[in-house]
Amino acid sequence: MRALPARRIATSALCATLLIGIAAPASMAAESDLPRGHSHAAAPVPGADALLAQTKTLGDISGVLAPVTALVDAALKADNGQLPADQATKLGQAAKDAIAKVAAAAPVAPPAAVPAVPAVPPVALPAVPPVSKNAERLRALAAADVKADALTALQTAVDSLVKAVTSGDAASVVPAATAVVTGLVNFVVATVLGGGLPAPNLPGLPALPALPTSALPTGSLPVS
Repeated sequence: MRALPARRIATSALCATLLIGIAAPASMAAESDLPRGHSHAAAPVPGADALLAQTKTLGDISGVLAPVTALVDAALKADNGQLPADQATKLGQAAKDAIAKVAAAAPVAPPAAVPAVPAVPPVALPAVPPVSKNAERLRALAAADVKADALTALQTAVDSLVKAVTSGDAASVVPAATAVVTGLVNFVVATVLGGGLPAPNLPGLPALPALPTSALPTGSLPVS
């Protein structure tokens, strides 16, 4: 085969070089416009933080419900209401671990710092409404206290049920299981009312009671 003239080879090489020089920047620009997966920080949608907190609250409820109801279910279905000691211990420990996990995650409010004030003669002060921020804080503290009390009572009820299903006394199982179910209901209600969840809007639902508000200031300010 006859060799190509040197000029034709040089011309072909020059054209190829020009094509590569033009195509390379365009290719790089196109690649820069492509999504880079996780190379940039994700931005959550507005309002996501509040909904995530509510979702966690619901997750806490389910995290306690599952192991505690498993214990009750096993106790009520067992022959004569009695379980082998190892099974009762395993179920009871799972329930107690779930309760302890939620209790440990509960926020603890630091004590409010009270500034020192000079002594003044008694003066009758008019009643003032509570400051909105302080009122909300006190409501949150009241809700946390109610939830903590519910978890403590539920823990005690679980311990009593574990003892009942290994005691040999069938008559003690149903009362102990009833106390556990009641404790679960108290925990769920305390969590729903005090957990900042949206109000239910299903037609026909009865109105939910309010949390205790005895801790809220409603009268005149104390005078030192």
